[in-house]
Amino acid sequence: MVALHQLVLDGYNPCTFDYGKQTDDLPTLRDWTEVFRKSIPTFRIHALTDLNVSEELREAAAQQFEVDFNAALDALLEVPVAPAPGHPHSHPVNCYTLCKLREDCLHAVGFRDIFAAVKAAENDRALQLLPSVIRELDELEGGFPAELELALRGVFAGNIFDLGAAASAELHAAGGGVFASTRAQLLPRPWAVDNLDEVLAVVRGTRGTRWRQAALFVDNAGPDVVLGMLPLARVLLKAGTKVLLMANRGPTINDITAGELVPLLRRAAELDELLQVAVASENIRVVCSGSDLPIIDLTRLSKEAVDAAADCDLIVLEGMGRAIETNLHARFTCDSLKLGMIKHPEVAAHFSKRLYDCVCKFDRAAQQASPAGVKG
Repeated sequence: MVALHQLVLDGYNPCTFDYGKQTDDLPTLRDWTEVFRKSIPTFRIHALTDLNVSEELREAAAQQFEVDFNAALDALLEVPVAPAPGHPHSHPVNCYTLCKLREDCLHAVGFRDIFAAVKAAENDRALQLLPSVIRELDELEGGFPAELELALRGVFAGNIFDLGAAASAELHAAGGGVFASTRAQLLPRPWAVDNLDEVLAVVRGTRGTRWRQAALFVDNAGPDVVLGMLPLARVLLKAGTKVLLMANRGPTINDITAGELVPLLRRAAELDELLQVAVASENIRVVCSGSDLPIIDLTRLSKEAVDAAADCDLIVLEGMGRAIETNLHARFTCDSLKLGMIKHPEVAAHFSKRLYDCVCKFDRAAQQASPAGVKG
């Protein structure tokens, strides 16, 4: 794996929260492990649909995953360090290590893509709504700033489709999370992190194209990518920005993979002439990030992703995992946007304490104080 040397400033640490820090008002390591423990029922239900495991073995494999992951979490509470290849018990428990532990437990019993069926169904449903979302953006008065604001609100609304978070998984199971009503009912501003006005001020004060090329690190399948990130990408395309859609290499939770996003982008382009032209000209294209987790460490990207992002002057990280639980404080030598909806009470405790609050963090390009590189 390769580090994003040319864009990330020195001192980079992907994980936002210190799980080992003990304070009276913030979640403890036990609280964080319970976040992952609460996901087990949802994972077990969807594991029974994974075609990578034969039907007669799925129930036993799902039970084994539950036993193994519970035992692994219990062990971490006893000895709060996570193993690394060649260096057992070598580093502290954090969001990255817990996500990887869950994936390792799934893979150990044969599961590879337990949310494949729900991802495909949600993609189909979201595509039916895409033309109306695009039409609404195109009919807005106020040009690029107005379209950008509505598109960003759409990103937050789409991001509620997250089956790795117990609260949003329950909402999905109950049939909730309708895109238009969710967008209309976002929590009132100011949000947990609210730089929306700063973003809009920058684009209003720019003559011509503000950004030449943007790398959008996408999150979930369904309405998240189709109704949130694709309309945002289209707004950027209209403003003259080339767009890279950076997606996972391998499946994890209901995150979209690069392999799934390529045909999905083609299907979306069939519904919209602007996207069709952009796809044909490669002004928008899918790039494999190299990640297999619902969070992202920018020191562990694929060479393809690093090479593609070399000329970007805007980085957009989207989703609670990629933009809040990791990378919230990452500083870049280009402009950056971190966008996501807070879906864990434990995450909310670090901000406004409001569940379903939004994070819209915008940072202007910073200067590298030392030779380019990522430490760690």
